[in-house]
Amino acid sequence: MDTKEGEEESDSGPGTDWADLTQECLTNVLSRLTLEHRWRGAMLVCKPWLQACKDASLHSAFDLEPHFGLAIDSARWWTPEFERKIDSMLQSIVVWSDGSLSEIRTRHCSDRSLLFAAARCPSLQVLSIKSCPNATDISISKIAVQCTNLRELDISYCYEVSHESLVLIGRNCPNLKVLKRNLMNWLDPSEHVGVVPNEYLNACPQDGDSEAAAIGNSMPYLEQLEIQFSKLSVRGLTLICEGCPNLKYLDLSGCMNLTSRDIAKASLGVKDLEIKKPNFYIPRSAFHTERYGHWSLYDERFQTDAFRI
Repeated sequence: MDTKEGEEESDSGPGTDWADLTQECLTNVLSRLTLEHRWRGAMLVCKPWLQACKDASLHSAFDLEPHFGLAIDSARWWTPEFERKIDSMLQSIVVWSDGSLSEIRTRHCSDRSLLFAAARCPSLQVLSIKSCPNATDISISKIAVQCTNLRELDISYCYEVSHESLVLIGRNCPNLKVLKRNLMNWLDPSEHVGVVPNEYLNACPQDGDSEAAAIGNSMPYLEQLEIQFSKLSVRGLTLICEGCPNLKYLDLSGCMNLTSRDIAKASLGVKDLEIKKPNFYIPRSAFHTERYGHWSLYDERFQTDAFRI
């Protein structure tokens, strides 16, 4: 009898009821969970846990990038329904962060959530929004004016963002050190066919020199630049190298309008510059591996469901 009573006492003893945890302790526990586990687990337990998951201290960063992997049904990422899910998630994080959000890494969001973030995230330092067909100059111009602490920007595969936004970013964000403005592999577009809408593939920006001029004339403190598959000429490359003397890394993969001689001549005045030169033979398998890498190891359902929001 005594043993049973002792066991019962132990089972219901102090510390076994999670409802007794203080808000501070519960938030500390939740901070050790991944974003996936909070959204798909802890938030669904009960109302107190849901409220704890909304604590501003848990939302200084919003990073969905690891959860976008290579999947058979990835074509649905380009649908309006999926975009609305991503927008909804980002807007929720912005509200919960209470102005403390400093890092956004996602894909397939739109002006809707980006304008929302621009108005409420003055501390934003990192913005990575690859493959956002409905992210335009409208939202990026607002971010340039209202998020002036930006130090890293990735607008790769965002074809509705033009050189005009790059100029505004350069003028208003003096701390910008990293810019990624990669285009899709138009030398071998077959890897995107069936996934990316054809009209979007055909909208690939053509005037690389305008973007190069925007970068060279307005981003003097840039240290890392990626412009894969840009259609810039040696003139554009020269503007970048002359205007960005602090450049340490330059990715020119797929820039078919440049020769080795062009690159050597244009970059002559930039010291200690590491250049990834154009490779005109780019096997599809190699490009896929480089682009997605280990992401394919993630659970496929999790990758594509956007936490079922």
